[in-house]
Amino acid sequence: MNATPVIQCRGVTVAYGRDVVLDRIDLTVPRGALLPFVGPNGAGKTTLLKACLGLIPHQGGEILCDFGGLPPAYVPQQKQIDPIYPVSVRDLVRMGLYPEIRCWGRFNCGRNARVARILTRFGLEEHQHKHFGELSGGLRQKALLARAVVTQASVLVLDEPTAGLDATSEADLLNLIRSLHEDEGKTVLWVHHRLDQCVALARQVCLVDKRGVRLTDCLEVAS
Repeated sequence: MNATPVIQCRGVTVAYGRDVVLDRIDLTVPRGALLPFVGPNGAGKTTLLKACLGLIPHQGGEILCDFGGLPPAYVPQQKQIDPIYPVSVRDLVRMGLYPEIRCWGRFNCGRNARVARILTRFGLEEHQHKHFGELSGGLRQKALLARAVVTQASVLVLDEPTAGLDATSEADLLNLIRSLHEDEGKTVLWVHHRLDQCVALARQVCLVDKRGVRLTDCLEVAS
């Protein structure tokens, strides 16, 4: 088993202009982690993950990543996706395969079967021909997550996946996230706001606040 950390941050600084969001932080994310990033609004949770993915620049320090061959699958905040985007749920999930197809050809029976399996697993089979905008918030988030999972990436990065969901949809999605980790061994990193839910799901939590960034055992947080 590869014991190399998925992400290592060494003295990393990230700023927007003169506004320093993360100041010389250190962080090691172990492979196979189920790790929520928790902290107050504006503390830098999303900024940290985007910097680790190379989506935004960092102004100091070093970020080392080993995502296991395939690029990580990133699910942005749902509010960043236009709900009137004219695409069916099935086609949205198929979009996750576009990079693979550009390298290896076209949609074949194997890839179509993979899409079908993901739709079924995520409870989206009966909704697959609906437009994305017709779905409830919980189903939209499942569709976005399905698009990420169909890539077969071993690392999933989710930005506030439960934001705006009702309690039932939130619990359903969190259970799905946990199953992706437990059943498939995926490394799952996600931004979350409720520490009590994180304690129930994960062994460790990454706290991001004015004191900096640090991994903490959930048992210590709960005590």
